[in-house]
Amino acid sequence: MDPIIFTSEAANTLSGALASLSYSRLVVLTDANTQSNCLPTIFEALTNDSVFISVNPGEINKNLETCSKIWAEMTEASLDRKALMLNLGGGVITDMGGFCASLYKRGIRFINIPTTLLSQVDASVGGKLGVDFNGLKNHLGVFNEPETVIIAPEFLKTLPQAELRSGYAEILKHGLIRDKAYFEKLKSENWENQDWESLIMHSVGIKKAVVQADPKEVGLRKILNFGHTIGHAFESYFLDSENHLLHGEAIALGMICEGFLSFQKIGFSFEELNQLTKMMLQIYGKVDFSTDQLDPILDLCLQDKKNEGSTLLFSLLNSIGDCDYNIPIKREEIREAILYYHNLKTA
Repeated sequence: MDPIIFTSEAANTLSGALASLSYSRLVVLTDANTQSNCLPTIFEALTNDSVFISVNPGEINKNLETCSKIWAEMTEASLDRKALMLNLGGGVITDMGGFCASLYKRGIRFINIPTTLLSQVDASVGGKLGVDFNGLKNHLGVFNEPETVIIAPEFLKTLPQAELRSGYAEILKHGLIRDKAYFEKLKSENWENQDWESLIMHSVGIKKAVVQADPKEVGLRKILNFGHTIGHAFESYFLDSENHLLHGEAIALGMICEGFLSFQKIGFSFEELNQLTKMMLQIYGKVDFSTDQLDPILDLCLQDKKNEGSTLLFSLLNSIGDCDYNIPIKREEIREAILYYHNLKTA
């Protein structure tokens, strides 16, 4: 059975999923936002003795300290190994909730209901779970698949525009790495005016095909990281500052920089680099930073999980729709790519 279910009726679908599983007790993880905006939508499907745990929202709280709080509350509720966890929220909640479920008493099963565009097109597929550690994104984690993922576009109505725009970056990435016609279609339309349901289904299809070919990221799956080595470094660097970046904003920046590396290293055309750059700047604007901040950002790139020893390995574009992986890049080349971005003029 395909564990990913698309639905326009989240509560009914969840009722069916819960009825098909045997479990001792249900524990529901939300953050403060999804507790008020999303939990009422599915509340009727939950059991009377469900345990509710709510945490503070945002990437800044995706850490072991929050996990400790979750595990303490699960322990206090006397949840056993037959308990079932329901993670209702964006990528922070599904990543961290799945991670907590995977470690609690050596692992309990879990269901994910992603509620943001980003989590529906990205975190919903592939079983990557984890938390940030010492300022490094997703530094601790495991691979583990949920029992079911319920994707309901109705939750997108609860999102501010900035969150929708953030998720859209991953949709653009799917076109860039795997589907030129998809990217061309996205390029020709106003990003705010989309049929989100069809985009989510198409993007999930792209990611699922890649993940099925390479579940543990030993080869092909690395292409899903296009834009993420440099993007994650910026996201981590600004995480604690008032200029903190949403994931998609950081990845848009990363895709411009890594597009430049693709042009420099593997023959990505200058014309396509211009297309990519123009589109990202149009939608996401430009992140302001000084050249004094370059060295700590470059240091963060060295921590990327795709690196092998001291070699920095990137996923880069041969052309739009065709991505290669394990391309070795030197620190100075990354600096040059970030300077390309830094020196871009915006209209």
